Amino acid sequence: MNFREIADARQSCRSYDAGREVEREKLTRILESARLAPSACNGQPYFITVCRGETAKSVADACTGMGMNKFASEAPILLVISEMPYNKSAALGSKLKGNDYRSIDIGIVTAYITAEATAQGLSTCILGWFDDKRIRELCGIDRPVRLVVTLGYAKADDKLRNKKRKDLSELVSEK
Repeated sequence: MNFREIADARQSCRSYDAGREVEREKLTRILESARLAPSACNGQPYFITVCRGETAKSVADACTGMGMNKFASEAPILLVISEMPYNKSAALGSKLKGNDYRSIDIGIVTAYITAEATAQGLSTCILGWFDDKRIRELCGIDRPVRLVVTLGYAKADDKLRNKKRKDLSELVSEK
């Protein structure tokens, strides 16, 4: 798949085939692509915790509440992305420029994860609604959890939806 095909095919999955496991080779490719994602001063200020089995179910439960993310329990894998400290040069740049490079870098690595998953024939959904404290306890993490990504195969009847996006003129200007 070329990048445009990936962008066209990628969507937030809310209907996973709970009985279909993700092959180790595909997960490894996704994690290797994440490792190659660019980051400020090459600091890679994040850590990815791969959750499977009962841990995945517990993390999925920590992503629900008020009717949110009920589908997460169907995904065989949940990737917990937590924040790591800056390296020295990124910390200095962040302070001097008032820019939160960690959040930017976590967004970039998440985009790489979801793009590679799509290229591997897998589906994802990026979750921002979760119980940080509970996920930290479940995963033995001592730093802030920033995102959780569900990962697996979509059910056969989960068809590609039309993308509803702003017109390019609302997003871009040339000077």
